[in-house]
Amino acid sequence: MNQTQCVIITIGEEIVSGLITDTNSAWMGKRLYGLGIEVLEKISVKDVEEDIIGAMKYAYARVPLVLMTGGLGPTKDDLTKKALMNFFECGQIFSQSTYKEICQLMEKFGKQPTEAHRNQAFMPEIAQLLKNGMGSAPGMLMEKNGKVLISMPGVPYEMKHIFERHVGKIIQERYEVYPIFHKILMTSGEGESRLAVKISDIEDDLPEGISIAYLPGMAQVRIRVSGRGLDAEETQNLVEQIANEIESKIKPFVFGYDNEPLEKAIGKMLVGKKLTLSTAESCTGGYLAHMITSVPGSSAYFNGSVIAYSNQVKMDILGVKEKTLISHGAVSKETVMEMAENVRKLLNTDYGLATSGIAGPDGGTDEKPVGTIWIACAGPGGIKTKKLELSKDRVLNIRYTSVTCMTLLRKFILESELC
Repeated sequence: MNQTQCVIITIGEEIVSGLITDTNSAWMGKRLYGLGIEVLEKISVKDVEEDIIGAMKYAYARVPLVLMTGGLGPTKDDLTKKALMNFFECGQIFSQSTYKEICQLMEKFGKQPTEAHRNQAFMPEIAQLLKNGMGSAPGMLMEKNGKVLISMPGVPYEMKHIFERHVGKIIQERYEVYPIFHKILMTSGEGESRLAVKISDIEDDLPEGISIAYLPGMAQVRIRVSGRGLDAEETQNLVEQIANEIESKIKPFVFGYDNEPLEKAIGKMLVGKKLTLSTAESCTGGYLAHMITSVPGSSAYFNGSVIAYSNQVKMDILGVKEKTLISHGAVSKETVMEMAENVRKLLNTDYGLATSGIAGPDGGTDEKPVGTIWIACAGPGGIKTKKLELSKDRVLNIRYTSVTCMTLLRKFILESELC
């Protein structure tokens, strides 16, 4: 099954220099993928005519379809049209309809069009104009040697408008495209390589048109099953079937589907089982509670949190024994066990989560280096703990710890059901 291939070119000094993030190519790539078009490459070049022409020549040598954004405005650094006329060896004509739309747009904002706006209405004579309902610069479709180049403005909402209104339809009319379907299994508690081993037999015997991708994230791995085929219904059913087979192999680690956040999945679990939760946080400083309360309706199962950053608060509010802190330190298994159990009792919840560690970037010792973090989950069935040995990146440590806490809670609840 041969896919139509495409190259995306984005134009702008600010993109190449990193002053702004190129969101256009990411958005187009996703849309093209859904349409069944394979993006072979993404290229970013400065607002330099010879660089733009060079990118077009390179792309045209590789693929039948080129999409380009940027450089279509009224200012002197907008050189895309000049580069297009050079590359396609054509002249320009004045587009009265484009100029009329520019004048109407200026009038809407109470302004008069300038000479630069009039110059903007000159278009390559062979271009098929694609109306821009969100701005002054239309998109342009041009052909050469049986290949197509579509140029669009760099302003994201203008590009998206033209793509949705014109480009998607043009692609479907001109190229052989195959429907594509995805099913994403959201997992936590097991690494990418170990998951791959567990489902290796499935992966080694995939039907034609079906693929599996592992997308690791913050203490989680998304497993994406993708399918592409001529028969949409058959392909979608096959994707579902393979996803179900995978889930049966790794069921304890699958908490949701299609990018569902872990905190939302755990919220559903707590509501369904009529369980409540509280947190006692030291090194995470409330981030764990923030994750939990980011889910609408979390008040049904989350009673509250104690941010016990200092040892005094750990003792005075959470009731951690002074002897425990002196003997084992704040960053210890013993301390988080008391924190988790005591916050559970203090806030009258079924489960209590606790964190204490050295988030960094400094504060570590030889015995307990930066990134040493203990977490605990206390519940009706006892207390579970876990030691984390993370990096020196404070923000990543806080986030990773919070996600791992949620995973520990989920595992505890599932294991309690089996007892």
